[in-house]
Amino acid sequence: MRTYATAQHIGGRTRQCDATAVRTTPSGTRAFVLLDGIGSTQEVRDFTRRTAVRLAQTAARHGDATTALRHLYQRLAADPDRQDPYQRRHMPTAAAVVALTAPGQPLTVAWCGDSRAYLLQRGITRRLTEDHNLRRVHPPTALHPQGGNRNIITSYLGATYTDTDAMNHYRHPAIESTTVEITDGCRLLLASDGAYEPHEDAGHDLYTELDDDPLTHTVRNFVSLAIDTARTKRPADEHHYVDNATALLADLTP
Repeated sequence: MRTYATAQHIGGRTRQCDATAVRTTPSGTRAFVLLDGIGSTQEVRDFTRRTAVRLAQTAARHGDATTALRHLYQRLAADPDRQDPYQRRHMPTAAAVVALTAPGQPLTVAWCGDSRAYLLQRGITRRLTEDHNLRRVHPPTALHPQGGNRNIITSYLGATYTDTDAMNHYRHPAIESTTVEITDGCRLLLASDGAYEPHEDAGHDLYTELDDDPLTHTVRNFVSLAIDTARTKRPADEHHYVDNATALLADLTP
């Protein structure tokens, strides 16, 4: 029986530029990947689909989420066209999060950008990632309650900053990672900002929205509600601004 499911909604965009990929080795190591493409072009769409598969394969094969993401990040950054400030602006990019499970091992998560990973367990939703965006760099204050613009991300696949560069500019490294022990009854959620932001803004309880079976039905409802909620906040003539929404939901075992 499959223990994970994915769902997507195009929102108001012209193309679906998010992508997911899952790869499992014979030993039971499994990599879950979600990419959120920046932009709505055919080139971005193709890039995210191709790159999600590549990242999942590398992470599963080597059994290391952080090394796989860092290798891909550095390989893209080394492209001579991306080293050129003008050419780089016209090349596809994406936020990325990769989670890796293996029998008897803790869950590991690595990311660059603002796609998120959550762990749902015993009625509690725990966010495992910290966004790479300007709101993290400039948190809300009494004078500026909104903080920095959350839609401007500060690290992503296709960027050329090293960890040191990113720390100097944004006070966080280009790639971050975390490790979490898992027990029976855990669920993993990977979500693009188009999927989690509407729920967060509306004050929805993620555990309540995702604590149901079957997984496919649950994650589809989660994504559909995100889009419906985002549309409700806008007049009809602004529905084209509603972002792609993508989520991956998986049951985990130790």
